[in-house]
Amino acid sequence: MTKPGAAQQEDVPVHVLHADGASGTVLVCEHASAFFPPELNALGLPPDMQKGHAAWDPGALAVARRMSERLDAPLVAGAVSRLIYDCNRPPEAASAILDQSEGRDIPGNIGLSGADRADRVVRYYLPFEAAVRDTMDAANARVLVTVHSFTPIFMRQTRDVEIGILHDSDTRLADAMLSTAIRHTALHVQRNAPYGPEDGVTHTLKLHGQSRGIPNVMLEIRNDLIATTQQQQDVAEMLAGWVAQALAALEAAA
Repeated sequence: MTKPGAAQQEDVPVHVLHADGASGTVLVCEHASAFFPPELNALGLPPDMQKGHAAWDPGALAVARRMSERLDAPLVAGAVSRLIYDCNRPPEAASAILDQSEGRDIPGNIGLSGADRADRVVRYYLPFEAAVRDTMDAANARVLVTVHSFTPIFMRQTRDVEIGILHDSDTRLADAMLSTAIRHTALHVQRNAPYGPEDGVTHTLKLHGQSRGIPNVMLEIRNDLIATTQQQQDVAEMLAGWVAQALAALEAAA
């Protein structure tokens, strides 16, 4: 297990935090880091793209770490930018390695050969996928929750949704959370927004949650709501309590 924050100093594909969490819930934060290994020369990106939302999910790791503490749940976090490889996409997906984001080129991804793409899969995706699988096995996982953030404005379109509760074909945990949303937050909550299964964003849920038959959900938080340490803590506390109540309701109904 590596130390928190180590993604900024070393080239490793994944971190596992709070590995001894014993609640049976496992958290995953695929887009936790904006780190670019030096040999990739930041994919030729300008500084604003290296640190912007295209490269990672700002605030998501801080929220996930606090949720991990509150829920006593292991957390698997990506340690390199999603522009190198998006660990919430399977290797066969074109969107796993983008050559353009919001109309802007990603020079280091343009013209990659099949061998280059395969190398990215081996270096970044397979270790991440293995870490999620092994962590879930070790935790005897009964629940999977993934944590993401999204930008308030995308392709010049303003997004009104503030918290997205996303799911694929297994709706159990999402339904339980949506049914009690008003008890936990005054924020604007929507189902499968700003993305949904049709956008290819439920890969981790399907591979590691639905395949095991366990309740699973993807949480999307608008990143202007988690821009400060206090906001991150407040939102994490709210989400942790919300998830815990939804899980208790599912168990009571079983």
